[in-house]
Amino acid sequence: MSLTESGPAASSISRFGQRLLPLLYQHRLMSTGHLHRLLTPHARRPVYLLRQLAQLREAGLIDRVDRRTGKLGRCEQLWYITPWGCEIVELSGEVTARPYRISPRAAASQLQEHTLAVVDTGVAFTEWAGRLGDECGPLDWEPELAHRVREGDNRIGDDAFLVPDAVLRYTHTTPEGRRQLLTFFLEIDRGTMQVSRLAQKISTYARYATYTPLPGRRRQARGVLREAWRDRYPGFPRLLIVLSGAGPAALARRTRDLRALAAVEPRLSQGGLLRAGVTTAELLTARGPFTPIVTPLLGPPELTNVLLTPFQTK
Repeated sequence: MSLTESGPAASSISRFGQRLLPLLYQHRLMSTGHLHRLLTPHARRPVYLLRQLAQLREAGLIDRVDRRTGKLGRCEQLWYITPWGCEIVELSGEVTARPYRISPRAAASQLQEHTLAVVDTGVAFTEWAGRLGDECGPLDWEPELAHRVREGDNRIGDDAFLVPDAVLRYTHTTPEGRRQLLTFFLEIDRGTMQVSRLAQKISTYARYATYTPLPGRRRQARGVLREAWRDRYPGFPRLLIVLSGAGPAALARRTRDLRALAAVEPRLSQGGLLRAGVTTAELLTARGPFTPIVTPLLGPPELTNVLLTPFQTK
């Protein structure tokens, strides 16, 4: 069902608005620059985009907050979808329904920088897909999808769940013409989390690779016991940690610290399905994912690309 088929309130939304609303619904908070790069990349200036945004805002479907950037305190507009806009998107069924609703307060809070950094990473993959003839669209990454890693209750913050910053799906065409369906767990680190805490979360990814749910009635009846990830992914996703928020020297130290902690973490050093590496937002944006920009968490520290990041072995 398209947005215009989801009810009378949506029938007057332009085609452009139909593309824009699901993006704001899924990604929560996006700058004018993000939307310009994804929806109107061939326009020199976002004149049409701004006009459409103003119309959607006037209709009560989206709203905005201002963000001060740089030493000069320049103002950047950040956009988010309203509860009414959420209802229209959910009725269309075009994206996975999510219980989270961003509020004006949340849009202006300290969380905005991390949310925008996740979008930056998704946009970088999408732009490189366009340049390389690959497939990765504006809706091909989803933020904060919960993955159970042990039996437990559903309390918020319970360590029974692993929540990546985003899960990104990418279809890559090799020089030989083969198509590779790739899935990435993305962790975006702006230097605000202690390295030890980030290393603990990386260990949780390794735990997810081997987590097998307790036998339920349906599984027991079929005699099937297998890892939980196999019900969601064709292969275990690669983990890509993207660093930003500091200069090259500081990010290089953070990479070395992560490698040192990974080397003594049993779940990682014993090997397994988890392929994990570290890069920076600057390298990903400037060079793309299929050049040597990734430092593996274990093994030799030589740079590689997201495809060749080796299985973690000593």
